[in-house]
Amino acid sequence: MPQPHTESTSAPRYVEVALPLPIRRTFTYALPAGFADNVKIGSRLLVPFGRQFLTGYAVDVHETKPDGLSVEDSAIKDAEELIDEEPLVTEEILRLTKWTADYYAASWGEILKAALPAGINSATERIVSITEAGRSALLKTANFKPLKWQILRDIATLPERPQREIEREYSKSAVQRAVRDLNAGGLVRLRERAVTTKVKPKLRKSVRLAVAPDEAAAGAVNVGQSAVISALTHASGEILFSDLSEVAGVSASAINTLAKKGFVEVHIREVRRDPLFDTSLPAVKDITLNADQAGVLEQIESALKSPQYKAFLLHGVTGSGKTEVYIRAMTKTLDQGRTALMLVPEIALTPVFSKRLRAVFGDDVAILHSNLSPGERFDEWRRVYSGNARIVIGTRSAIFAPLRDIGLIIVDEEHDTSYRQQESPFYNARDAAVMRANLNGATVVLGTATPALETFQNAKTGKYQYLQLSNRIENRPLAKAELIDMRDVFKQAGKDVALSPQLIEAIEATHRRGEQSIILLNRRGYSTFVLCRSCGESLRCKNCDITLTYHRRDSRMVCHYCGHNVRVPQKCPFCSSEFLYFVGEGTEQLEEILVKKFPSLRIARIDRDTMARRGEMSRILTAFDNSEIDMLVGTQMLAKGHDFHNVTLVGVISVDIGLGLPDFRSAERTFQLLTQVAGRAGRGDLPGRVLIQTYYPEHYALKFACEQDFEGFFAEEIKFRKRLHYPPFVVLASILIKHADYSVADKNAQILRSALDRANTKRTCQVLGPASASIARLKNEFRLQILVKSLSRAELRECLDIAAEDAESKGADLRCIHIEIDPVNLL
Repeated sequence: MPQPHTESTSAPRYVEVALPLPIRRTFTYALPAGFADNVKIGSRLLVPFGRQFLTGYAVDVHETKPDGLSVEDSAIKDAEELIDEEPLVTEEILRLTKWTADYYAASWGEILKAALPAGINSATERIVSITEAGRSALLKTANFKPLKWQILRDIATLPERPQREIEREYSKSAVQRAVRDLNAGGLVRLRERAVTTKVKPKLRKSVRLAVAPDEAAAGAVNVGQSAVISALTHASGEILFSDLSEVAGVSASAINTLAKKGFVEVHIREVRRDPLFDTSLPAVKDITLNADQAGVLEQIESALKSPQYKAFLLHGVTGSGKTEVYIRAMTKTLDQGRTALMLVPEIALTPVFSKRLRAVFGDDVAILHSNLSPGERFDEWRRVYSGNARIVIGTRSAIFAPLRDIGLIIVDEEHDTSYRQQESPFYNARDAAVMRANLNGATVVLGTATPALETFQNAKTGKYQYLQLSNRIENRPLAKAELIDMRDVFKQAGKDVALSPQLIEAIEATHRRGEQSIILLNRRGYSTFVLCRSCGESLRCKNCDITLTYHRRDSRMVCHYCGHNVRVPQKCPFCSSEFLYFVGEGTEQLEEILVKKFPSLRIARIDRDTMARRGEMSRILTAFDNSEIDMLVGTQMLAKGHDFHNVTLVGVISVDIGLGLPDFRSAERTFQLLTQVAGRAGRGDLPGRVLIQTYYPEHYALKFACEQDFEGFFAEEIKFRKRLHYPPFVVLASILIKHADYSVADKNAQILRSALDRANTKRTCQVLGPASASIARLKNEFRLQILVKSLSRAELRECLDIAAEDAESKGADLRCIHIEIDPVNLL
């Protein structure tokens, strides 16, 4: 329980606190004697910061004032409250978050906050108590306004009261003014305290046998009571009260009567909220590894025998059996008494892998991702923290799961950009996984069919050991891929069409054979944007420099960046013309086209819009796997990890969308997406076919993706990266300067650019910009961008650190400046 703040006349100790703010430093606070002895590194503390109180994290403690601290003791503020006597942040996670913050120039406090589940992070509330002066004033109320008098009277008989409770009884703004005046007059005392977490353990009434089953059955019991004893016996002696009543077919009185006789005990116990409680688990199959799998597993298990860090890149074509290698490696890790962590890029993939792992490892598996309910996430995190779960599977934030003695970390689809946190605090879970393995003397396996260029380069230079699975299970052939030149289709049709004749014919043939298909269009909504044919204006987001996407089901125009949405106008808002033209297809329109074209097919759509409802993704994928759905239409959520043995056709619509992005990784991402989605076809006994519609069939990324030739693509792409000085040949930092006022953003950008030039004394860094970002305005903020390149990571960081300090001294507001190391997206 949190410890109350108490006054002390003894000399306080000091604590270094990392705060969840975009500030790259810690702050020193004094520890009152009331809880100084209970503070441990990793504990959470409530501390004053400016005019507010924040929950911070103790990262160091000192018996005396830290060296270099120039302020007087009286200027050092006291910590207000100790929230945890038992730290929630383990020493190992503390080291990992410190490295992450340093490596990515991020706030340590923000990283620590991200490491804990949302249900655990606490808030604060203001507590109001009456002073002696206030009590005296109650005898002289003539000069008081009614509300102040009422508040004083309300709190006079209580030791203290939360201000929010008072605000519920009266006007919130009026209470705030009254309390502020009362405090200024010395009539009330205000303090802040931490609010206990909103997510608590789930408690339920439970029944257990208090005597041996045969003794209970031999007692003086009636038929209903006998049924209760029988149900408890079959349930290993204990069952929830509500479940027992239903299973035994009796009322609560029968159970309570047995409790009075002493045959059973009724008590309250904690119940786990299991994310997989209502789902069926697959049967555990006895799989024999092929020679390639066995060879790869042998090298991984050899590394696991030694408590030394080892990193592998497992490059396996789609359908080559990487998952089975992962499971065998996890089994070996648990046999050695250590723990294992598996990261997957998308929430959509966790049910698939989770069920498989739970079927093999039972309750040793915990699941961590943001789509769990707060209660489920709270329970799963505590199972890991307590050591009751030894395997964790989850998405990006699961890298901070509090596993002890970790021996194996697996990063599946390591190339995926979902591992990158795209907002502050910036970090890449893949790279953090490599470092966590390093810190723990563990083995890390980066698995993928399409390695990131940086990862493959690390394997070529020996930083990672390269392992390869070059063939599919049972030597099944890779799906045959073909490019469809949409320029020819346009000439034949005389207009743009969503589906080429070749794809239409292939869909018809596929479903005549009773097989399934997947159609991918990596663009949500019904139409990409709405254009006025009279004045040429398009409907744009009021907060962002992008067009609004039309969603027909909701009849709304939606910004996919900030969420702003409006109803579809009947007339152009610029010229009042009624000639509005809906341009470009999204998955919603594509689904409609396919339903009209193939009315006999059972078609389902998978994208963020349809998957908003909890459990919907798992339901649709299960139905598709059971052949209850003939075709899936969707975005890149369909491209990764799914294993459907009756899918023999994959169609890709508008592949050129990705190639046109102003980012040096656009070709790489397009190649990866095509290779991954092509891997969904032909995974069973039937051969697969992939049809890719494009207006640019000559592009090397498309050609190599058709051939599923990663090394050919790498050889071509790496020449471009080397010539233009992009990763992996340089270290890259992207600096975004953002503000609602363009002049403020520009001023800060110019100050920072000058500071970077002064800091770059060795001329080892190349500084580009400032210039408007690709999306010049986002979420009502103007965005300017500076890119910094260097051959040396150390010299890049030194230049950035010196420049940031120099810019701040010259008047730059660092709150406007966001530094991202190793960015995966330059938009």
